[in-house]
Amino acid sequence: MNKKELIDMVVKDVGCKKKDAQDMVESLVKNITKALKKKDRVVLVGFGVFDVKYRKARIARNPQNPSKTVNVPARNVPVFRAGKSLKDAVR
Repeated sequence: MNKKELIDMVVKDVGCKKKDAQDMVESLVKNITKALKKKDRVVLVGFGVFDVKYRKARIARNPQNPSKTVNVPARNVPVFRAGKSLKDAVR
């Protein structure tokens, strides 16, 4: 499913205009992104948790030339952990 299909499903479920559904989906994505930029955790009970995790610097192999190594800098990465209801629904 892509963003357009998600918007179409919101229109069908909620019964609103397509423009309103598009604004809702974009607002949700924008606000989750803002929270993660501030390193805040976003908890959607029953769905899951969006969080930011710190990855330490490391040395990795160059996939194009495995005999050489590459320094990978430290950075923050977004992570998602599915909630119990979502896990049960997918099983």
